[in-house]
Amino acid sequence: MAVTVVSGTGTEIGKTVATAALAAAALAAGRTVAVLKPAQTGVAPGEPGDAAETARLAGPVTTAELARYPEPLAPATAARRAGRPPVRPAEIAEAAEKLAAGHDLVLVEGAGGLLVRFDGDGATLADAARLLDAPVLVVAAAGLGTLNATALTAEALRARGLDCTGVLLGSWPAEPGLAERCNLADLPAAAGAPLLGALPHGAGALPPAEFRARAGRWLAPELGGTWDDAEFTARHRPPR
Repeated sequence: MAVTVVSGTGTEIGKTVATAALAAAALAAGRTVAVLKPAQTGVAPGEPGDAAETARLAGPVTTAELARYPEPLAPATAARRAGRPPVRPAEIAEAAEKLAAGHDLVLVEGAGGLLVRFDGDGATLADAARLLDAPVLVVAAAGLGTLNATALTAEALRARGLDCTGVLLGSWPAEPGLAERCNLADLPAAAGAPLLGALPHGAGALPPAEFRARAGRWLAPELGGTWDDAEFTARHRPPR
């Protein structure tokens, strides 16, 4: 069962665009793809959510949401305030398994960071990943502060016996500063996992056709792309 959980070190980190890039690369390789967004918050009925944005950028993927809450809050809080049932890990796992039965790849996009609560019992995306026995790809920021957030996320994954596939930078600036350049070498050590790509800042604003044509260049071969960690890191090596 080819299920990958896409989590982040925080909110607004680039998870949706990263998910779209993963989907686009898989589609280009001839694979069928489904994208599952367990809990969509901050979107009104009828408005496109993260799964729809992934489809807009990546192309013909199957999309699914399990719940939608109007306020832009953590899923458990948004569900409580809306007076609606929360999403449980078992529901996420069941939905992902059903999608996996008919697709080559299922991408499960979380909400916020790994340990954001989905229900009043404290269940998180990590619990769903454990039920699925699925690897987790961590989408991280490029700049100052990302080492601590990435290390904490990776530590939480290890403590739960979950596999961290690697780290993907959700937004690499056109003119990286010293912190971003240094972080290229330091992030793998902080995560205990490889750096598997870097999405350029503003990638989500590209025309869909251009996004799909370029997506593979942002992802390492492990994610279906051609991005070269050593070449990228050498090109952005910080001055001494």
